[in-house]
Amino acid sequence: MLAKLKAKTKKAKSLLKNKAVPKKKTNKKSPPKYVLLLYVVGQTPNCVRAFNNLKKICEENFPNDYSIEIIDLLKLPQLAKEDQILAIPTVIRKLPKPIRKTIGDLSNTEDVLIGLDLRLGRSFKK
Repeated sequence: MLAKLKAKTKKAKSLLKNKAVPKKKTNKKSPPKYVLLLYVVGQTPNCVRAFNNLKKICEENFPNDYSIEIIDLLKLPQLAKEDQILAIPTVIRKLPKPIRKTIGDLSNTEDVLIGLDLRLGRSFKK
């Protein structure tokens, strides 16, 4: 069990080393439609899970049209106050405006899409 957790932590560390998730190369030169900021504190399991879930949601719903910037509040703690971050992990949709926020590990896709207003005209089951 401990070995599995260590393996996941190593993978998570490598995923979180980059500040942003690179978009797949396309012929489009326009900026991404969706700009998301993921606030984390180090590489905790919840923060890593949130990153993986957010990336999966973005790839499934709007591939090649998003960017995710990871902001580690251990490295930049002043941003917690400036950006009014009260819980971790937190995702902020910067673009398109208006700004939207949601918190948690983002494991419920429907809640994330609704919370960040990324529904894309779909209707969800209740």
